[in-house]
Amino acid sequence: MSRIVYVNGAFVPEEDAKISVFDRGFLFADGVYEVSTVLDGRLIDNPGHMARLERSLNELGMGSPVPVAEIPALMEELVARNGVAEGMVYLQVTRGAADRDFAFPKDATPSLVMFTQARSVADTAAARDGIKVISAPDMRWARRDIKTVQLLAPSMMKQKAKDAGADDAWMVEDGFVTEGTSNNAYIVTKAGSIVTRQLSTAILHGITRAAVLKLAREAQLKVEERPFTIAEAQDAAEAFYTSASSFVTPVVEIDGAKVGEGRPGPVAKRLRELYIEAARAEAG
Repeated sequence: MSRIVYVNGAFVPEEDAKISVFDRGFLFADGVYEVSTVLDGRLIDNPGHMARLERSLNELGMGSPVPVAEIPALMEELVARNGVAEGMVYLQVTRGAADRDFAFPKDATPSLVMFTQARSVADTAAARDGIKVISAPDMRWARRDIKTVQLLAPSMMKQKAKDAGADDAWMVEDGFVTEGTSNNAYIVTKAGSIVTRQLSTAILHGITRAAVLKLAREAQLKVEERPFTIAEAQDAAEAFYTSASSFVTPVVEIDGAKVGEGRPGPVAKRLRELYIEAARAEAG
């Protein structure tokens, strides 16, 4: 059976879903998106995703065809129609369809598209075994805090990692790690401090990042929000990343060098357990 997707006010089979060839998301990547995770059939951390969606829209002077406050109910309906127990909901808002012109159109109606993807999120091979990453120059634009659909550079870096026999890339700018291709990056120093880059326009303000750092502080773990280098990461006791669809995932190798003992460490494991426990309690 095909999935049911949401397109501009209608729930339709995916093969019947259509968007104009003049949509500015297609022509200019003039759109924003969010990915919310489904665990036990429920959306987790979704208020944070909706707040970030609203911020992204405001930063680009873009409207939404549906009030943001009404979108969660549509997401829940989509999850129910597709019977998703674990997975994700992807939503995308674009400025809408208009004749091709670099200037923003004055009368275009914004477009909203949503779909689900069923996949395991609580128990994954990446979480059990850890992943390998390579470093790569960060060649993205200067407003990475806006969650736009212009993802070609991260896609190129992800493919570069795959071609090198790794799983992901940590992007580097001015000698310091910014983030992964679709995640926030962390290390755990040998002294036990969790280190991750501070919020700015250089990185996405991760919803899972905020939740995990809150849990870390509640667990009396030391957190340092500052840049770190690849060399510091390679010499760390642990490394990991966070994202909505992967929670807390250990990184066991960076540019061919083992991190710590070359297997998932206790801090990453504990934070993942805490996050899943808190997410289930909140969703329930």
